[in-house]
Amino acid sequence: MAEKTSAGPGGAAGRAPEADRPDMIRNVVLVGHSGAGKTTLVEALLAATGTIQRTGRVEDGSTVSDFDEVEVRQQRSVNLTVAPVVHNGIKINLLDTPGYADFTGDLRAGLRAADAALFVISAADGVDGLTRMLWDECATVGMPRAVVITKIDHQRADFDETLASCQAAFGDGVAPLYFPVSGDGRVHGLAGLLSRRFYDYTSGTRTEREPDPDHLERIADQRDTLIEGIIQESEDESLMERYLSGEDIDNKVLIDDLEKAVARGSFHPVLAVCAAPGTGPVVGMPELLEIVTQGFPSPLEHPMPEITTIDGKPVGGIVCDPAGPLVAEVVKTTSDPYVGRISLVRVFSGSIRPDMTVHVSGHGLADRGHEDHDVDERLGALSSPLGKHQRPMSKAVAGDICAIAKLSRAETGDTLSDKDRPLLMTAWSMPDPLLPLAVRARSKSDEDKLSQAFARTVAEDPTLRVENNAETRQLVLWCMGDAHADVALDRLSRRHGVEVDRIPLRVPLRESFGGKAQAMGRNVKQTGGHGQYAICHIEVEPLASGAGFEFVDKIVGGVVPRQFIPSVEKGVRAQMKRGVLAGFPVVDIRVTLYDGKAHSVDSSDMAFQIAGQLALKEAAGKVTPLLLEPIDEVSVLVDDAHVGTVMSDLSARRGRVLGTGPIPGGRTLVKAEVPQLEITRYAIDLRSISHGTGTFSRSFQRYEPLPAHLVEKVRADQQADNSG
Repeated sequence: MAEKTSAGPGGAAGRAPEADRPDMIRNVVLVGHSGAGKTTLVEALLAATGTIQRTGRVEDGSTVSDFDEVEVRQQRSVNLTVAPVVHNGIKINLLDTPGYADFTGDLRAGLRAADAALFVISAADGVDGLTRMLWDECATVGMPRAVVITKIDHQRADFDETLASCQAAFGDGVAPLYFPVSGDGRVHGLAGLLSRRFYDYTSGTRTEREPDPDHLERIADQRDTLIEGIIQESEDESLMERYLSGEDIDNKVLIDDLEKAVARGSFHPVLAVCAAPGTGPVVGMPELLEIVTQGFPSPLEHPMPEITTIDGKPVGGIVCDPAGPLVAEVVKTTSDPYVGRISLVRVFSGSIRPDMTVHVSGHGLADRGHEDHDVDERLGALSSPLGKHQRPMSKAVAGDICAIAKLSRAETGDTLSDKDRPLLMTAWSMPDPLLPLAVRARSKSDEDKLSQAFARTVAEDPTLRVENNAETRQLVLWCMGDAHADVALDRLSRRHGVEVDRIPLRVPLRESFGGKAQAMGRNVKQTGGHGQYAICHIEVEPLASGAGFEFVDKIVGGVVPRQFIPSVEKGVRAQMKRGVLAGFPVVDIRVTLYDGKAHSVDSSDMAFQIAGQLALKEAAGKVTPLLLEPIDEVSVLVDDAHVGTVMSDLSARRGRVLGTGPIPGGRTLVKAEVPQLEITRYAIDLRSISHGTGTFSRSFQRYEPLPAHLVEKVRADQQADNSG
């Protein structure tokens, strides 16, 4: 498709490209594992369109996309960023996403904002499990996709092998439009299968000429397969008949059908590129830009997400029209030390201008501390982001992406609509953070600022969750993985000046009784004046798991006055909260009060409360107290090749496998019951043993007795925590 026209400069640095028509916009997300070359490819496309004059390098921390301090230091993307370019009058919003699994939240936000996807695959590394999963996800919603094989000049690069792995992983409709031509350890250019021409890059710019004879032979071998694939996926029956009859189909007809098949998401062209400068010529940018502008759909062709009224009634008839009702969505929230909060917004319908008042509605405004689920807010400055630079825009029409400053009430996932017609877009799927990290403020000043700092950090990243666990008295940060936790804590320190320390995570255990026991609680003290006098006799017996607590009154003859019987129960309950073995709450017992003594003057409510506490503690010393651990039901979705490894690992974690079931696409769902103590790091471990293909969910089921050999360890850990 790049064979029709060549690339030319599309814009000057410092000027924000704007589009008045949705058909002149392309929103393209770059997907691929970390190190595949997505950021370098964006840099090359920025240079090819004249958006920047000098190409940066990831290793130097000088690229447009990776400008965050963490990204520069780690030399990898951790944020979703937007880089708009213009090619042949069409504005292309390139959405560069992180490739590491810990930052899947930003990747999913990029998928939401895009109309098509470029899957970036390194010729030196091939396809990983996460990329294959995301391909299937895009296939489910019919998102158009193309494959870009990068690093074809790498010493370990094998284009043919990488192509074969892509076809095996991604299925039907994946076919190359070009193949790279190399010699003397360098890539010289691309041979076009449709045009049967060679595009030579050895001079630094693209020139077109006849291919060498050996290249013609390879073109002939692969061209028929490509043509058959294009015609089949475009479902052009008349063209298929002409082709099968032996007619030589004109290139223009084939390219038109190719564009239709790509736009409908049934054909996925493969392109080869060298995007990194310095090691040789940058190859393949004109061809890639042509695929994006001519083959990928405009926002007009993208299905509109489900839209409802604020009270949940479906709303139909809304299309991608700049003159239509405003429907936009915050896909990313960041903060700038000088500008403040910046909201990255995809406009689905209507138009946005600076200083207009919009309605903000969301799926969790009340949960985030807002009094109302819906608010009106005046917009700040409108801009087009290019890395860390915000270039002013006068408006953003339906289909475009913009940044809005100081949108204080809206957070990621919220909908912006006309204040006179509030609407709500169905939220996109976000992964649940399943790695718990216990943290503690380093100093008193840090503790004072911690709550607000965490609130701002979570507002920027919806895959973070903060929990104040009342049982363990710990502040727990739920993350996607270790790298995600490191970035969150780094931002907490650098942006908000708050330092925290990681501490051992406590799992909320329970205590119970292993058998029946009778005990007396004696609280008799004389200290001058009114003393304390309360004696109670109780019997404690265990109940079934989940039964809770029962208190039985069997007092006869008034040996314990009626007004003090609730006092005994209150004391027992208070001691149950504090525990009788290792400081964990006591559950699933029946306490029967059957005898006692009182004094006409010295007995009191508090005296019998203390007696009840003493009685329960004494009873615990007469039988074997039990430590109970929480059991979760874990559902693991994994590639068939790793099912055995996952099941063995679950068994090693004291888990009980409940069953397995096949899932379309060569995957298996494994269900098991596993103690929470064994899966605090499962988010990391599963990724390792499944080579990135495994995901899981968990839900609490019940408490069960902790094995005897672990009881002493838990008690020792608890004592160490208390002393610390």
